[in-house]
Amino acid sequence: MWFYLAALLGIYFLRRWYRERQTVENLSEKYVFITGCDSGFGHQLARQLDSKGMRVLAACFTQKGAEQLEKVTSDRLKTTILDVTITESVAAAADWVKRCVGDKGLWGLVNNAGVGQPSGLNQWLTKDDFAKIINVNLLGLIDVTLQLLPLVKKARGRVVNVSSMEGRLSVFGGGYSLSKHGVEAFSDSLRRELHHFKVRVCIIEPSIFLTSMTSNLLEEFGNIWKRVPSDIKEVYGQKYFETCCKRCELFLSLANKNLCMITDCMEHGLTSSYPRTRYTTGWLSTALIILASLPTAIRDYIIIWSYPKPAQAV
Repeated sequence: MWFYLAALLGIYFLRRWYRERQTVENLSEKYVFITGCDSGFGHQLARQLDSKGMRVLAACFTQKGAEQLEKVTSDRLKTTILDVTITESVAAAADWVKRCVGDKGLWGLVNNAGVGQPSGLNQWLTKDDFAKIINVNLLGLIDVTLQLLPLVKKARGRVVNVSSMEGRLSVFGGGYSLSKHGVEAFSDSLRRELHHFKVRVCIIEPSIFLTSMTSNLLEEFGNIWKRVPSDIKEVYGQKYFETCCKRCELFLSLANKNLCMITDCMEHGLTSSYPRTRYTTGWLSTALIILASLPTAIRDYIIIWSYPKPAQAV
C-alpha cells in the first residue's frame, strides 16, 4: 500500500516538475506592465524581464526612480509615472499602455506597488493610518486591474498580484494585513471570473520581512510610538515598546533579503505555460503557513506568547 502511495506521489511531483518547466512561446513579443518599479521587487523584476528580452512597461512613483531604472536597462523598457491612489493617474497610465501595446494586448500585469507603513498595535494607530495602506495595497491594485483588464483579456495573458503571508494570518495590527487579506479575496474572485477567458491569475505571498518596505520599519515604529497619547503609553509602558523593537530586529536579521527569490516566482507566473495559483517563498512564509493551519486556540496562544506583556496588563 505504502509503495503505491509513494509511487503516485512520485508521479504527481514528476508531472508537476515537467509541466512547470514548459514556457510560453514568443516571449520577446509580449508586453508586461509592472507597478512600483522605483525599488524592491518591481525594480528587480523589470530588470530581470528586460534581460530576458521581454517588452517591459515599468510604472514608477517618482521621476527619479524612472530615470534610475532606465539607466540600467535596454531601450526596450519604457517607463511612466503612476500614483495608484489617484484614479486620473491610473487612467492616464492605462491609456499609455494601450498606445504601447497596440493590437497585441497586454500579456502580463504585475500589481507590485505597495506600502507597509505605518504599522503597529491597532490602538496606537488612527483611521488615516489604516487608510494610507489600504488605498495603495488594495484599492490602488483594484483600480489598476480594472483599468487594464480589457487589454489582458485581449492577449489572454496573466495577472500577478503581490499579496503576503500576512494576508492569510494577521500577526500584528495596522492596515497591512487588512489590505493583503483583501488582495487575496480579490485575486480569488478574479481568477474564477477570468477562467473562461483563458486569463491566469497568480498570487505571490512573501513575508513582509522579505520586502524592501521593512528598510525603515524600526524608525517608523518609533515615530508612531512618539505620537501615541500619554494615557495609552502608560498602559503599555516604555519597556513594552523597546521589547517589540528588539523582536523586530531579530526577525529582520533572520530574513533572507534575496529579492530574486520573489522575482523568480513572478517571472514564472508570467512565462510558464502552467503557472501556479500561489507562490510562497522563504522560511518565514512557510512558518506562517504552518501557524495558520493550526487550531485557532493554539495559533492565538503562540502569537500572544510572542508579544511582550503590557505594563498594566491584568
